[in-house]
Amino acid sequence: MPRPRKILLWLLASLFIVIAAALIFLLTFDWNRAKPWINQRVSESIGREFAINGDLSLQWQRAGQTTPPQSGWSSWVPWPRLQAQDITLANPDAFSQSGKMASIKQVTFTLNPAPLLVHDISLPTLEIHNPDIALLRNKDNANNWTFKNSDSEPSAWNLKLGRLILRQGTFKLDDALQKIDIKAEIDTLDPDKDKVYGLGWKLKGSFNGAPVSGDGRAGGVLSLQDQQQPYPLQANVKVGKTAIGVRGTLTKPAQLAALDLRLSVSGASMGNLYPLTGILLPETPPFATEGHLLGKIGAAHSEWRYEEFTGKVGSSDVGGSLFYSTGGPRPRLEGAITSNLLRFEDLAPLIGADSNEEKTQRGAQERQPAGKVLPVKQFSTDAWGALDADVKLTGKRIVKKKDLPISDLHAHLVLKDKVLTLDPLNFGVAGGSLNSTIRLDGRDQQMESDMALTARRIKIQQLYPELDASKTSFGEINGDAKLSATGNSVAAMLGSANGELKTLVNQGAISKFLLEAAGLNVGNIVISKLFGDKEVKLNCMVGDFPVSNGVMDIRTFVLDTDDALIGADGTVDMKQEKLDLTIHPKSKGLRIISLRSPLYVSGTFKEPDVGVNKAVLALRAGGALALGLLAPVTAILPLINVDGEQKTDCANLLEEVKKQPQAPPAGKAVAGKVAPKK
Repeated sequence: MPRPRKILLWLLASLFIVIAAALIFLLTFDWNRAKPWINQRVSESIGREFAINGDLSLQWQRAGQTTPPQSGWSSWVPWPRLQAQDITLANPDAFSQSGKMASIKQVTFTLNPAPLLVHDISLPTLEIHNPDIALLRNKDNANNWTFKNSDSEPSAWNLKLGRLILRQGTFKLDDALQKIDIKAEIDTLDPDKDKVYGLGWKLKGSFNGAPVSGDGRAGGVLSLQDQQQPYPLQANVKVGKTAIGVRGTLTKPAQLAALDLRLSVSGASMGNLYPLTGILLPETPPFATEGHLLGKIGAAHSEWRYEEFTGKVGSSDVGGSLFYSTGGPRPRLEGAITSNLLRFEDLAPLIGADSNEEKTQRGAQERQPAGKVLPVKQFSTDAWGALDADVKLTGKRIVKKKDLPISDLHAHLVLKDKVLTLDPLNFGVAGGSLNSTIRLDGRDQQMESDMALTARRIKIQQLYPELDASKTSFGEINGDAKLSATGNSVAAMLGSANGELKTLVNQGAISKFLLEAAGLNVGNIVISKLFGDKEVKLNCMVGDFPVSNGVMDIRTFVLDTDDALIGADGTVDMKQEKLDLTIHPKSKGLRIISLRSPLYVSGTFKEPDVGVNKAVLALRAGGALALGLLAPVTAILPLINVDGEQKTDCANLLEEVKKQPQAPPAGKAVAGKVAPKK
């Protein structure tokens, strides 16, 4: 035999012997002897103690036996199946007093050897039995789930996990920073009884001081590589007074890239969802909604759609669709909400105008002081920076009290860079419209606000339908207002407001009974009651009210008819919530048994006091008594009112009040204070 051929045969024989020896070694080697080396290397790489305390064994199997089938030469390569028992992982030094981070009864996985050639660790299946894992974070933001080592270079190896199987276990999360302390217990379900779900779980603990409880089910095998296989989910969780229910599927679970769920949410207020979801929603009465939730979660951009949801907010129905996305400077919320039947009182929590009992029910911390009418609830402008928003709200029909003739609502809310704009905020009122634009700038500690309001064609008859004169045609009210202010509540804003309010009524009619009542003309009141009311032509009604630092003056107020002229002066202090008004009724022509006297309105918004000027009234009564001693017939003389004809230049007044109201920039007071006109 030629020498080269002998050398080649010896080399092949030697290689075969080495391979055979290696296989014999791998098949017969006691892998428990390698545990100290494995424990040391893993501990050094993660910066904390790792230990396999139980048995470590290795078995070999053909590809496709318990793994996905292979093709080509790789199908002839045996796959190692490793099983380790009683594994423990210690906490870092900062949590050394809290026991171990994890203990696992058994871990079993199969390794595909071929990808090792390209630095991929491919585990088709990872099976974990009885894990007990505790995740911790303290108030200094240190946690036990971040692993550190001395090597700052990124690893050249990549982990690819195909399927994850859990068999019972316990998971704990104690987060002092987010005030979360919860524990979840997982149990394996009987596959003969439940064909869809493989795991059941129960949850209890607390979140931000509120009790947490829940339960649910999930698939027994989580496929992390199959992009099309849905993973079933079902859960019911209650956090305080908020209840959340989901049922649906998750696909692409490795990236949490596709959620398709039926979501129901109920609670005491939508504002309570912010700590749970990071989505800023307004304060509301108790609510409940249900809709279709679709989610796509990416590393740099995520999208959530809550489509065609329906539900209740207080006694109002709501429906619509909302879209939430991340990836920009701030998350963004968009959508449209429609209420076919909106109860006006359900809007009160938006500004804190609901009762203290209702505040307690929705878990609000603020309380309205007993003597205050204007809401003192502070707007949380710090949370406004959590997202941008563009949402439209439509109330097709509004249910309200009889004395509040509001018919519908159209609003467009835009929140961008902590500036909230309502443009428009429109109400249908008494057959007319009340249109407004409101801008709230929350970038500074003291919020700056601007408001422009326009009232058009508001019918007085519909505004006061409960009056005895409701059958009389009253005409229409028109008005404009422009105000600027600073402060973080409705009370603070109105208490610092500057600007003007103007209103007018022209070419209408008003009830004679109301005018006679305002003038205290006793005889005509009795006659009107006995023989009916009459309509009095309204020449004009004009009001011009400057506002300076929360105090509204009456610069002009005139109500002029063919029978009477009514004026007023005084102030309304919105900072102190006090009234100081005097109403001057003057009759035109002769009135019998007239007790005409100025009326005053004083006191607070909460308890106003309305009455006559007692000194003037007593003077008239004293005169009547003295004359009565001389001749009984003369006793009625002081009660006869002959003012003569009162004239008002309605045209000039109307032209003056038609000028657009003005307001200084927010935080700037009106230059000079106009004295009220007597």
